[in-house]
Amino acid sequence: MAKASANTFPKLHNATWPGLVGKGGDGEPLIDLDTMLELTAAAEVDGVRFDGVDLFLCAPHVDIDSDRAALECLAAKVRAKGLAIGSLVAPVWPPTGGGSAMGSSAERRGFLTQVRKACRIGQELRQMGVRPYGAVRVDSATNPATWAADPVGNSARLAVTLREACTIAEDHGERLAAEGEICWGGMHSWREMLRVLEAVDRPQTLGFQADMAHTMLYLLGYNAPADRILPANADLGDKAVLDAALATLTAALRPWTIDLHIAQNDGTVKGSGSHDKTGRHCLPDDPNGKLDIARHAGFWLRDAQGALTKAIPQICWDGCMFPNAVMRRPETWNSILRAMVAVRQAHGWV
Repeated sequence: MAKASANTFPKLHNATWPGLVGKGGDGEPLIDLDTMLELTAAAEVDGVRFDGVDLFLCAPHVDIDSDRAALECLAAKVRAKGLAIGSLVAPVWPPTGGGSAMGSSAERRGFLTQVRKACRIGQELRQMGVRPYGAVRVDSATNPATWAADPVGNSARLAVTLREACTIAEDHGERLAAEGEICWGGMHSWREMLRVLEAVDRPQTLGFQADMAHTMLYLLGYNAPADRILPANADLGDKAVLDAALATLTAALRPWTIDLHIAQNDGTVKGSGSHDKTGRHCLPDDPNGKLDIARHAGFWLRDAQGALTKAIPQICWDGCMFPNAVMRRPETWNSILRAMVAVRQAHGWV
């Protein structure tokens, strides 16, 4: 069992969007925000609890068009559980009012409108004192196949859109975190993600959001075989092989990383509901898990010389597409919190 330490950073957050993403429709029922907050607040390991939550700005959790009064109610609800609010997910996809960041002028306007709304919410929550840190998370709102129809042109349009999004974020005192996930065109490969970040060239505003389950799939080139670091048949159980590949990946993307999701992966992909297949999230103690969570988190939280970067004030557990029965078990969140405490004990600071 992980023991509590004196470290107070990074803050330990739980994601609430696993109650929505991959749920509904023909899939499992949604899990409401109140339940996600209850499960988060109830978890405890050796006297340590979660410090906060990261939120999905999408109804029925948090309406992207929430007014000041609604946000004050949200802030009060989260505070009442002894939690803070960190990073926010902007709903930039067409079904929620957004549009492709590399699409038509109208689609790109939809994308930027959702970014503006999310940044306004982030700014107001900061003003209320309930959100002391965190970024606004975005993706490309486009699938890899669409991107592949015109890689050069689509990546160029994506960079232009993200530069405009950076200006919006700066107007609200926010930073944006581009999600590294294999299901988003132009962000589906570590090399493409790096190219986009460099093309936007606003490092003070646009950073990278790493998820340990998703970024591990970068190594094997899912949706981008030409950019794989390891061969498709690589033995992920070989620690030396996995460590060397992760060292290459994190050396490229760590300098851009401002948001980190702690997670476990068994080397496979999963989709659920309307969500495309992406890196499978597993429970921390999954016997098929390939990551040594606490040790491998250090590849993102420490530089090549092993020194703490202290660039990420919060880390978040993402249990996206976990079955509802698993999510409703208190022990699920205690085991997750135990893994998070171990990360902070190994790579935290005061």
